[in-house]
Amino acid sequence: MRSDNIKKGLERVPHRALLHATGLSRKNFSKPFIGVATSFTDLVPGHIGMRDLERYIERGVCAGGGVPFFFGVPAICDGLAMGHLGMCYPLASRELIADSVESVCNAHSLDGIVCLTNCDKITPGMIMAAVRLNIPAIIVTAGPMLSGRLRTRKLAFVHDTYEGLARAKKGDISREELECLEMEACPGAGSCQGLYTANTMACLTETMGMSLPGCGTALAVSARKRRIAEASGERIIELVKKNITPRQIITRESLENAVTVDMALGGSSNTVLHLMAIAHEAGIPLDLRTFDRISKTTAHIASIEPSGEHFMEDVDFAGGIPAVLKRLKKQLHNTPTVGGKKIFAIADAAEICDEEVIRTPDRAYHRQGGIAVLSGNLAPNGAVVKQSAVSPSMMKFTGKAKVFNREEEAMQAILNNEIKSGHVVVIRYEGPSGGPGMREMLAPTSAIVGMGLADSVALITDGRFSGGTKGPCIGHISPEAAAGGPIAILKDGDIINIDIPGRKIEAVLSKTEIARRFKTWKPVPPKITAGYLGRYSKMVSSADKGAVLK
Repeated sequence: MRSDNIKKGLERVPHRALLHATGLSRKNFSKPFIGVATSFTDLVPGHIGMRDLERYIERGVCAGGGVPFFFGVPAICDGLAMGHLGMCYPLASRELIADSVESVCNAHSLDGIVCLTNCDKITPGMIMAAVRLNIPAIIVTAGPMLSGRLRTRKLAFVHDTYEGLARAKKGDISREELECLEMEACPGAGSCQGLYTANTMACLTETMGMSLPGCGTALAVSARKRRIAEASGERIIELVKKNITPRQIITRESLENAVTVDMALGGSSNTVLHLMAIAHEAGIPLDLRTFDRISKTTAHIASIEPSGEHFMEDVDFAGGIPAVLKRLKKQLHNTPTVGGKKIFAIADAAEICDEEVIRTPDRAYHRQGGIAVLSGNLAPNGAVVKQSAVSPSMMKFTGKAKVFNREEEAMQAILNNEIKSGHVVVIRYEGPSGGPGMREMLAPTSAIVGMGLADSVALITDGRFSGGTKGPCIGHISPEAAAGGPIAILKDGDIINIDIPGRKIEAVLSKTEIARRFKTWKPVPPKITAGYLGRYSKMVSSADKGAVLK
């Protein structure tokens, strides 16, 4: 065992003394040492229930014959960080999380690890660490939140808060109703109720085979989630005994399965960044072309919040990810999972309990998958749009640019009624390096929807979007403005053509005019130059490379 490095041999007397100080007895030294990386915090709704799940993971590890060691990692709530400089940190924290898990596991020679995670950047950070370490690992995602309720109406976080505040600003709802929505939209523990980044990544983690069947959608408050947590703790001992490691599970084929399920569900566009980052850790080539190729041949078979009518609880009751795998079996690779069964066996054993929540491809909500990759003179290296959240009337759009160098300026303009039909809101210097941290633009996109402009205004940015975003919102524009991408030289009034079916995004500017503007262009100084974000800004790669650290 790896842990023999700290517990076996005469020269390890001092090490054993320290381990005895933690309460271990001599008989524990013959057992596998299992790290449990927990992202519990009182700050993040998706993580507040983890103390309970920690107990069940601990039970499982002990029942399997191992010794559990808990340690914490950072967890940031994207919703709380949204709309201010705090949003510079979540994506950057993904690298901190991966580095933290790597550091603890290697410093203490742990034999295996259970990663307890849930929200947006924590899950990919944990998986990146598992792949980097390549020691036996299993992921437990803590589960979705129940829908809120206002009388008999189901409520969801984004629709009934971010969009709600814009509707109140417009006068469509009263302040009293808004206060009710504020109190009732998020009823308790769990990740936000739709296919935002957290739940999308949980579904894809299960699809890739890194968590047990059912884990991706089992609700945070359910007894089934407790049972999955305990089974995961017990299963990690078998993975250690058999030396089944993440790089045996996460392969080119399992990553393609994840992309396929992502496209079929209509998941968050952030998964493009995260799957590429996970592939990078595994040494597997994965680029934007792969996402677009799979999207073109995968029907969008689910209509889930925020762009659809169903909630994660509905997906779970419909059969969860095993049911989705059953529906998509002909398009998938038969890859292994940490549970021991291969993907096809899981699919064959599944039952699809609601034909409306998980439709057949011939009844799909859209002929193509959820994400499209665009390119053109505004995005030579690519850009990403969640096309399943765009209305048919906005799949092709031409408008005049309204240019802002930071999110707050754009948000103020939207709420002050300065954005009109036919505008393309441009928010730049919000990329991985220029932001820094590639802030999510959920606040302005939700405000556009709430102001009734979703079918007449587009938004483009070198930042990114929450899974909660609706409408023709194109992010990840690469190269970013801070790196001298063409988005940097746009001016108010420039005509921008967006053609999602044709995969194009272009400014009506000649090459000569673009070159002329670049002669006098100077980048906007970085917003943050000190501390972790200052270092991150200098080291991070572009969005089309997964925004990984160089």
